[in-house]
Amino acid sequence: MVTIENEKLRAVISTKGAELQSLFNKETGLEYMWNADPVYWSKYSPVLFPIIGTLKDDTYFYKDKAYQLPRHGFARERVFLKDQVSTSEAVFTLTQDADTLAVYPFAFSLKLRYKLLNNSITCTYEISNTGYDELLFSVGAHPAFAVPMVKDTEYSDYYLQFNKTEKLSRWKILDGLMANHAEELPTQNGKLLLSHQLFYEDAIVLKNMQTNSITIGSTKHQHGLHFNFHDFPFFGIWAYRDANFVCLEPWCGIADSVNHNQQLTEKEGIIKLAANANWQRSWQVECF
Repeated sequence: MVTIENEKLRAVISTKGAELQSLFNKETGLEYMWNADPVYWSKYSPVLFPIIGTLKDDTYFYKDKAYQLPRHGFARERVFLKDQVSTSEAVFTLTQDADTLAVYPFAFSLKLRYKLLNNSITCTYEISNTGYDELLFSVGAHPAFAVPMVKDTEYSDYYLQFNKTEKLSRWKILDGLMANHAEELPTQNGKLLLSHQLFYEDAIVLKNMQTNSITIGSTKHQHGLHFNFHDFPFFGIWAYRDANFVCLEPWCGIADSVNHNQQLTEKEGIIKLAANANWQRSWQVECF
Protein backbone atom coordinates (compact mmCIF):
# COMPACT_ATOMS: atom_id res chain seq x y z
CA MET A 1 0.00 0.00 0.00
CA VAL A 2 1.08 3.55 -0.75
CA THR A 3 -0.34 6.55 1.09
CA ILE A 4 -0.27 10.08 -0.28
CA GLU A 5 -1.70 13.08 1.50
CA ASN A 6 -1.88 16.83 1.80
CA GLU A 7 -3.50 19.15 4.30
CA LYS A 8 -7.02 18.22 3.13
CA LEU A 9 -7.03 14.68 1.72
CA ARG A 10 -5.42 11.29 2.29
CA ALA A 11 -5.42 8.61 -0.40
CA VAL A 12 -4.37 4.97 -0.18
CA ILE A 13 -3.42 3.04 -3.33
CA SER A 14 -2.64 -0.66 -3.59
CA THR A 15 0.22 -1.89 -5.76
CA LYS A 16 -2.12 -4.65 -6.97
CA GLY A 17 -3.87 -3.08 -9.90
CA ALA A 18 -2.62 0.39 -8.86
CA GLU A 19 -6.07 0.58 -7.28
CA LEU A 20 -7.25 3.62 -5.34
CA GLN A 21 -8.78 2.14 -2.18
CA SER A 22 -9.38 5.12 0.07
CA LEU A 23 -9.99 8.82 -0.39
CA PHE A 24 -10.47 10.43 3.00
CA ASN A 25 -11.34 14.06 3.64
CA LYS A 26 -9.49 15.21 6.74
CA GLU A 27 -11.67 18.30 7.12
CA THR A 28 -15.07 16.60 7.01
CA GLY A 29 -14.09 13.12 8.21
CA LEU A 30 -15.79 11.57 5.17
CA GLU A 31 -14.55 8.54 3.26
CA TYR A 32 -15.49 8.86 -0.40
CA MET A 33 -14.60 5.38 -1.64
CA TRP A 34 -16.74 2.25 -1.40
CA ASN A 35 -15.55 -0.23 1.24
CA ALA A 36 -15.28 -3.25 -1.13
CA ASP A 37 -17.70 -5.39 0.88
CA PRO A 38 -17.21 -8.88 -0.65
CA VAL A 39 -20.88 -9.71 -0.14
CA TYR A 40 -21.51 -7.36 -3.07
CA TRP A 41 -18.32 -6.38 -4.94
CA SER A 42 -14.78 -6.68 -3.61
CA LYS A 43 -13.19 -3.98 -5.76
CA TYR A 44 -12.64 -0.28 -5.11
CA SER A 45 -11.38 1.32 -8.31
CA PRO A 46 -9.95 -1.16 -10.82
CA VAL A 47 -8.09 -0.03 -13.94
CA LEU A 48 -9.53 -1.50 -17.13
CA PHE A 49 -6.75 -2.48 -19.58
CA PRO A 50 -6.12 -3.60 -22.30
CA ILE A 51 -9.86 -4.08 -22.93
CA ILE A 52 -13.02 -2.69 -21.40
CA GLY A 53 -16.01 -4.88 -20.74
CA THR A 54 -16.52 -8.29 -22.29
CA LEU A 55 -15.17 -9.80 -25.48
CA LYS A 56 -17.52 -11.88 -27.57
CA ASP A 57 -16.84 -15.48 -26.42
CA ASP A 58 -14.02 -13.94 -24.32
CA THR A 59 -11.95 -14.10 -27.52
CA TYR A 60 -10.39 -11.70 -30.00
CA PHE A 61 -8.40 -12.29 -33.18
CA TYR A 62 -5.18 -10.53 -34.12
CA LYS A 63 -3.07 -11.42 -37.15
CA ASP A 64 -5.16 -14.58 -37.69
CA LYS A 65 -4.52 -15.86 -34.17
CA ALA A 66 -7.08 -16.25 -31.40
CA TYR A 67 -6.45 -14.86 -27.91
CA GLN A 68 -8.55 -14.98 -24.75
CA LEU A 69 -8.95 -12.18 -22.22
CA PRO A 70 -11.29 -11.94 -19.22
CA ARG A 71 -13.72 -9.08 -18.77
CA HIS A 72 -11.88 -5.76 -18.36
CA GLY A 73 -8.49 -7.31 -19.14
CA PHE A 74 -5.65 -8.24 -16.82
CA ALA A 75 -4.15 -5.02 -15.38
CA ARG A 76 -6.45 -4.91 -12.35
CA GLU A 77 -5.04 -8.25 -11.13
CA ARG A 78 -1.36 -7.45 -11.74
CA VAL A 79 1.15 -6.00 -9.28
CA PHE A 80 2.52 -2.65 -10.42
CA LEU A 81 5.92 -1.20 -9.62
CA LYS A 82 5.58 1.89 -7.44
CA ASP A 83 7.42 5.19 -7.35
CA GLN A 84 6.64 7.64 -4.54
CA VAL A 85 7.27 10.96 -6.28
CA SER A 86 6.41 13.10 -3.26
CA THR A 87 4.21 13.03 -0.18
CA SER A 88 1.25 13.95 -2.39
CA GLU A 89 2.05 12.11 -5.66
CA ALA A 90 2.78 8.50 -6.63
CA VAL A 91 3.26 6.64 -9.91
CA PHE A 92 2.57 2.95 -10.58
CA THR A 93 3.93 1.14 -13.65
CA LEU A 94 3.04 -2.08 -15.44
CA THR A 95 4.87 -3.50 -18.47
CA GLN A 96 4.54 -6.64 -20.53
CA ASP A 97 5.96 -9.99 -19.42
CA ALA A 98 5.68 -13.59 -20.58
CA ASP A 99 2.23 -13.99 -19.03
CA THR A 100 0.75 -10.89 -20.66
CA LEU A 101 2.35 -11.63 -24.04
CA ALA A 102 0.63 -15.03 -24.08
CA VAL A 103 -2.80 -13.33 -24.09
CA TYR A 104 -1.94 -9.88 -25.46
CA PRO A 105 0.98 -9.84 -27.94
CA PHE A 106 2.06 -6.23 -27.44
CA ALA A 107 4.89 -4.41 -25.68
CA PHE A 108 3.64 -1.52 -23.55
CA SER A 109 4.17 0.66 -20.52
CA LEU A 110 1.07 1.55 -18.50
CA LYS A 111 1.51 4.16 -15.78
CA LEU A 112 -1.09 5.39 -13.31
CA ARG A 113 -0.16 8.70 -11.76
CA TYR A 114 -2.09 9.85 -8.68
CA LYS A 115 -1.67 13.44 -7.51
CA LEU A 116 -3.37 15.38 -4.73
CA LEU A 117 -3.92 19.12 -5.02
CA ASN A 118 -6.02 20.98 -2.45
CA ASN A 119 -9.32 19.06 -2.19
CA SER A 120 -8.90 16.97 -5.36
CA ILE A 121 -7.13 13.87 -6.63
CA THR A 122 -6.18 13.39 -10.27
CA CYS A 123 -5.54 9.99 -11.86
CA THR A 124 -3.63 10.07 -15.14
CA TYR A 125 -3.14 7.11 -17.47
CA GLU A 126 0.18 7.32 -19.31
CA ILE A 127 0.59 4.68 -22.01
CA SER A 128 3.66 4.16 -24.17
CA ASN A 129 4.15 1.84 -27.12
CA THR A 130 7.53 0.27 -26.39
CA GLY A 131 7.31 -2.24 -29.25
CA TYR A 132 7.78 -2.15 -33.01
CA ASP A 133 4.18 -2.83 -34.05
CA GLU A 134 1.15 -0.61 -33.60
CA LEU A 135 -0.24 -0.93 -30.06
CA LEU A 136 -3.97 -1.70 -29.88
CA PHE A 137 -5.64 -1.07 -26.52
CA SER A 138 -8.52 0.29 -24.51
CA VAL A 139 -8.25 1.84 -21.05
CA GLY A 140 -10.73 3.13 -18.54
CA ALA A 141 -11.66 3.77 -14.94
CA HIS A 142 -14.07 2.03 -12.57
CA PRO A 143 -14.01 3.97 -9.25
CA ALA A 144 -16.79 3.11 -6.79
CA PHE A 145 -17.94 5.94 -4.54
CA ALA A 146 -19.77 5.42 -1.27
CA VAL A 147 -23.49 6.18 -1.43
CA PRO A 148 -24.76 7.08 1.06
CA MET A 149 -21.79 9.21 2.14
CA VAL A 150 -23.26 10.51 5.37
CA LYS A 151 -24.89 8.58 8.21
CA ASP A 152 -28.69 8.61 8.48
CA THR A 153 -29.15 9.12 4.74
CA GLU A 154 -30.34 6.65 2.12
CA TYR A 155 -29.34 5.77 -1.43
CA SER A 156 -32.41 7.53 -2.79
CA ASP A 157 -31.30 10.80 -1.13
CA TYR A 158 -28.54 11.12 -3.76
CA TYR A 159 -28.39 12.12 -7.40
CA LEU A 160 -26.00 12.61 -10.31
CA GLN A 161 -25.88 16.10 -11.80
CA PHE A 162 -24.48 16.32 -15.36
CA ASN A 163 -22.84 19.66 -16.16
CA LYS A 164 -24.39 19.78 -19.64
CA THR A 165 -28.11 19.58 -20.33
CA GLU A 166 -28.42 17.09 -23.17
CA LYS A 167 -30.48 14.13 -24.27
CA LEU A 168 -28.68 10.99 -23.10
CA SER A 169 -29.18 7.53 -24.57
CA ARG A 170 -28.53 4.42 -22.50
CA TRP A 171 -27.06 1.68 -24.65
CA LYS A 172 -28.40 -1.70 -23.59
CA ILE A 173 -26.24 -4.65 -22.52
CA LEU A 174 -27.10 -8.25 -23.42
CA ASP A 175 -25.08 -10.92 -21.57
CA GLY A 176 -22.18 -8.51 -21.21
CA LEU A 177 -22.18 -7.39 -24.86
CA MET A 178 -23.41 -4.14 -26.35
CA ALA A 179 -26.83 -4.35 -27.97
CA ASN A 180 -27.62 -2.44 -31.14
CA HIS A 181 -30.28 -0.25 -29.55
CA ALA A 182 -30.53 2.42 -26.88
CA GLU A 183 -33.24 4.07 -24.80
CA GLU A 184 -33.44 7.55 -23.36
CA LEU A 185 -31.95 8.01 -19.89
CA PRO A 186 -34.57 9.67 -17.63
CA THR A 187 -32.79 12.86 -16.55
CA GLN A 188 -34.48 16.08 -15.46
CA ASN A 189 -32.51 19.26 -16.16
CA GLY A 190 -29.35 17.19 -16.28
CA LYS A 191 -30.09 15.40 -13.00
CA LEU A 192 -30.37 11.62 -12.59
CA LEU A 193 -31.96 10.49 -9.33
CA LEU A 194 -30.19 7.46 -7.90
CA SER A 195 -32.06 4.28 -7.14
CA HIS A 196 -30.94 0.67 -6.88
CA GLN A 197 -33.41 -0.25 -9.61
CA LEU A 198 -31.43 1.81 -12.14
CA PHE A 199 -28.81 -0.95 -12.27
CA TYR A 200 -30.96 -4.07 -12.21
CA GLU A 201 -30.31 -4.42 -15.96
CA ASP A 202 -26.54 -3.91 -15.69
CA ALA A 203 -24.59 -0.70 -16.26
CA ILE A 204 -25.75 2.53 -17.84
CA VAL A 205 -23.55 2.96 -20.93
CA LEU A 206 -23.35 6.36 -22.63
CA LYS A 207 -21.59 7.34 -25.84
CA ASN A 208 -20.13 10.66 -27.00
CA MET A 209 -21.89 12.85 -24.48
CA GLN A 210 -21.02 16.53 -24.09
CA THR A 211 -20.91 16.30 -20.30
CA ASN A 212 -17.41 16.34 -18.83
CA SER A 213 -18.24 16.70 -15.14
CA ILE A 214 -20.70 14.72 -13.02
CA THR A 215 -21.53 15.67 -9.44
CA ILE A 216 -22.65 13.23 -6.78
CA GLY A 217 -24.90 15.31 -4.55
CA SER A 218 -27.59 14.84 -1.95
CA THR A 219 -30.92 16.41 -1.11
CA LYS A 220 -30.15 15.96 2.61
CA HIS A 221 -26.70 17.56 3.06
CA GLN A 222 -24.07 19.70 1.31
CA HIS A 223 -21.31 17.12 0.88
CA GLY A 224 -20.40 15.25 -2.29
CA LEU A 225 -17.90 15.24 -5.13
CA HIS A 226 -17.34 16.54 -8.63
CA PHE A 227 -16.04 13.92 -11.05
CA ASN A 228 -14.23 15.65 -13.92
CA PHE A 229 -13.02 14.00 -17.12
CA HIS A 230 -12.08 14.95 -20.69
CA ASP A 231 -11.74 13.14 -24.03
CA PHE A 232 -13.31 9.86 -22.96
CA PRO A 233 -15.79 8.87 -25.71
CA PHE A 234 -17.68 6.34 -23.55
CA PHE A 235 -18.96 6.49 -20.00
CA GLY A 236 -20.35 3.83 -17.68
CA ILE A 237 -22.42 4.24 -14.52
CA TRP A 238 -22.87 1.10 -12.46
CA ALA A 239 -23.60 -0.41 -9.08
CA TYR A 240 -23.90 -4.00 -7.96
CA ARG A 241 -27.48 -4.99 -7.26
CA ASP A 242 -28.68 -3.22 -4.07
CA ALA A 243 -25.12 -2.24 -3.05
CA ASN A 244 -24.37 1.14 -1.48
CA PHE A 245 -22.08 2.65 -4.08
CA VAL A 246 -22.11 4.12 -7.55
CA CYS A 247 -19.30 3.76 -10.09
CA LEU A 248 -18.45 6.63 -12.43
CA GLU A 249 -16.47 5.16 -15.30
CA PRO A 250 -14.85 7.18 -18.09
CA TRP A 251 -13.73 4.81 -20.85
CA CYS A 252 -11.59 4.91 -23.96
CA GLY A 253 -13.04 1.69 -25.35
CA ILE A 254 -16.15 -0.41 -24.88
CA ALA A 255 -17.36 -4.02 -24.74
CA ASP A 256 -17.87 -5.95 -27.97
CA SER A 257 -21.21 -5.61 -29.68
CA VAL A 258 -23.43 -8.66 -30.06
CA ASN A 259 -22.59 -8.86 -33.77
CA HIS A 260 -18.88 -7.96 -33.62
CA ASN A 261 -16.51 -9.98 -35.84
CA GLN A 262 -13.99 -10.23 -32.94
CA GLN A 263 -11.17 -8.67 -34.97
CA LEU A 264 -9.19 -6.50 -32.54
CA THR A 265 -8.31 -3.99 -35.28
CA GLU A 266 -12.04 -3.42 -35.93
CA LYS A 267 -13.21 -3.23 -32.30
CA GLU A 268 -15.33 -0.18 -31.47
CA GLY A 269 -13.30 2.45 -29.66
CA ILE A 270 -9.98 0.62 -29.96
CA ILE A 271 -6.99 2.97 -29.72
CA LYS A 272 -4.15 2.53 -32.21
CA LEU A 273 -0.81 3.89 -30.98
CA ALA A 274 2.25 4.00 -33.23
CA ALA A 275 5.62 2.60 -32.16
CA ASN A 276 7.50 4.86 -29.71
CA ALA A 277 4.39 7.04 -29.28
CA ASN A 278 2.82 8.11 -25.99
CA TRP A 279 -0.81 8.67 -24.96
CA GLN A 280 -2.54 9.96 -21.82
CA ARG A 281 -5.91 10.78 -20.31
CA SER A 282 -6.93 11.97 -16.83
CA TRP A 283 -9.89 12.06 -14.50
CA GLN A 284 -10.27 14.02 -11.29
CA VAL A 285 -12.31 13.80 -8.11
CA GLU A 286 -12.96 17.09 -6.33
CA CYS A 287 -14.34 16.57 -2.82
CA PHE A 288 -16.66 18.89 -0.96
